[in-house]
Amino acid sequence: MADAGMLRFHVPEPEVRPGGTPDFSNVPIPRAGSVPRPEIDVDPREIRDLAFSIIRVLNRSGEAVGPWAGLLTHEELLEGLRHMMTLRIFDARMQMAQRQGKTSFYMQHLGEEAVACAFRKALSPGDMNFPTYRQAGLLIADGYPMVTMMNQIYSNEADPLKGRQLPIMYSSKEHGFFSISGNLATQYVQAVGWAMASAIKGDTRIAAGWIGDGSTAESDFHSALVFASTYKAPVVLNVVNNQWAISTFQGIARGGSGTFAARGLGFGIPSLRVDGNDYLAVYAVAKWAIERARRNLGPTLVEYVTYRAGAHSTSDDPSAYRPKAESDAWPLGDPVIRLKNHLIHRGVWSDERHAQAEAEILDTVIAAQKEAEAHGTLHSGNKPSMRDMFEGVYETMPPHLRRQRQQAGV
Repeated sequence: MADAGMLRFHVPEPEVRPGGTPDFSNVPIPRAGSVPRPEIDVDPREIRDLAFSIIRVLNRSGEAVGPWAGLLTHEELLEGLRHMMTLRIFDARMQMAQRQGKTSFYMQHLGEEAVACAFRKALSPGDMNFPTYRQAGLLIADGYPMVTMMNQIYSNEADPLKGRQLPIMYSSKEHGFFSISGNLATQYVQAVGWAMASAIKGDTRIAAGWIGDGSTAESDFHSALVFASTYKAPVVLNVVNNQWAISTFQGIARGGSGTFAARGLGFGIPSLRVDGNDYLAVYAVAKWAIERARRNLGPTLVEYVTYRAGAHSTSDDPSAYRPKAESDAWPLGDPVIRLKNHLIHRGVWSDERHAQAEAEILDTVIAAQKEAEAHGTLHSGNKPSMRDMFEGVYETMPPHLRRQRQQAGV
């Protein structure tokens, strides 16, 4: 028998390093409209191939084609475009505010706007999202006030969370947005538990869990899949594959499974991949998965293939770990531009109207920013009261906290 030689430790390597030429040849892109749309009650074993393909609706010419198309009206698509544009302009203003020292921290959604904005329009009132820090589009698309979001970012006197959370870690029960956790992956098991509780109560509301590609390496991700599949929880398990964790490419967390969606197959969960930069495709797949959950058919795992065009956060410099031009080479394009081109193709939009809308949205965002900054920013203006530290934790405040509050004079 031949000697196998010494064992070798394997560490996955990205296709290219900083200074190299961007290479996405390892991302096969199916033709738009080529992936079939299965029946809602399909047996997961019959659609295993959908975990390795990419569902797309918009082709290179801006046309909506295939079995997943035709679910949204012109008015709904125009509203979706406006939501994505608003999120992008909101991001730019808050990024600038951080650079000006008005807040300590910010995280952009650049290039990923379609994922959360389109998904939110497929939900019903009362459904609950368990998001990560890059799903503010769920709030924007649901009409949550930008001023309130900015107050939270600035941790000022009008911050609805009273300075208790890091900037951008929003929370709104009324808008189906569970409190964001800075500890990654915890929200995945919480989403499944909430969905199980909804089923136990005989309610009609479903849950949606959100996780990034890097965080799928956490044990909570696998625990969530076990419970969701065992108890057929009415939940949509979303994996936003934006190609990069903080500074680590997706291959580290993905391992040898080929795709993140494929992780669901071993649990018997129907698993799909969708073009995360295609607003129409995201909405169609979300609608399919949400209906499946609401029909008591159990969970669905959805992988959104997208790209983080900006830095991971204001504390990150992506040029240290990827080529500067990589975002320009991303083969699935820009979600805002793609939906804009589709609406122009349909004759209901134009470059001129788009430029006008950008100006109008910018004015709205600036007005909201001025209103929020009137309540204070990180280093100026009024802050939440020290009294708030003692409130909202216990239904009845224990004696030792009452004494501490008295000692603090609040």
